[in-house]
Amino acid sequence: MNELRGTISEVRSQNHMSLVTIDVQGNAMRSIVLDSPATADYLQEGNKVSVLFKETEVILAIPGAHHISLQNQLLCTVTGIEKGKLLGKVFMNFEGNSITSIVTARAVDQLELASGNEIMALIKTNEVMLAP
Repeated sequence: MNELRGTISEVRSQNHMSLVTIDVQGNAMRSIVLDSPATADYLQEGNKVSVLFKETEVILAIPGAHHISLQNQLLCTVTGIEKGKLLGKVFMNFEGNSITSIVTARAVDQLELASGNEIMALIKTNEVMLAP
């Protein structure tokens, strides 16, 4: 499980659903949660939270794909790769934090990943969990 720490900068709610924006070292991340400030005390601007997402939910892309719907786009540097026959585990640095992605071995080859490469880590808003 990947974990980043950040500060809630905006909460937009409708009924019992909220779109939460979290500032993670100057980068905006977003999460959709099935709570609102009325039902979850931690959903207040200025509160610190953990931003959690699974390694299998991190999509990798070469920087420069600007017109996509994914809101969470983190520019990272590849720090290591463990590649098996089927899957590859890609280790990245994002603003001093470690992020891991598990993708197919074929994807590692297609993206020509190597240590030191810049890569975009993309995470869908509904795959990001928050913890106080």
